[in-house]
Amino acid sequence: MPVRSVCVFCGASTGANPAYRDAAIALGQTLAQRGLTLVYGGGAVGLMGIVANAAMAAGGEVIGIIPQSLMDAEVGHKGLSRLEVVDGMHARKARMAELSDAFIALPGGLGTLEELFEVWTWGQLGYHAKPLGLLDVNGFYSKLGDFLDHVVDEGFVRPQHRAMLMLGNQPTELLAAMDEFQAPVVPKWVDRTPG
Repeated sequence: MPVRSVCVFCGASTGANPAYRDAAIALGQTLAQRGLTLVYGGGAVGLMGIVANAAMAAGGEVIGIIPQSLMDAEVGHKGLSRLEVVDGMHARKARMAELSDAFIALPGGLGTLEELFEVWTWGQLGYHAKPLGLLDVNGFYSKLGDFLDHVVDEGFVRPQHRAMLMLGNQPTELLAAMDEFQAPVVPKWVDRTPG
């Protein structure tokens, strides 16, 4: 399936390193320049606001999905192509996934990691066949990659499912890999050995 829209998971903070801000700007600009719609969590703060503003400034389409509770806290971005307000976090993630052909995680905290792992699990279970990648800014995700390799070595994740999560240092590199993505046909196994 051709990638026409990309969901970006990222922090509601800018983080400690200015490189994270620069990467969010570069990703937003790259998506817009390629005519790809940005789908994200609808916030106006942190890397979320930065990636959205960069895409909008470059003439891109940006769709934000935000829960009512966060909109009430006045963190919703009011300058997007479209902002959808939903009932809660589960509805937010489901709607972002529905609107997206691919997923990229910029640096972020617990929410970013939770979104990343949930959508990856959905792919492992065959609920979707969409590419998923990490924008590895200054090695932000390198230790996570090492841990995930350890999880494979310990027999909890198949190598084919580990390979579903792509890694790139630049938006163009990651998007090029996503264009070539083929979902694995290996089903998730269930170990039926009695505990």
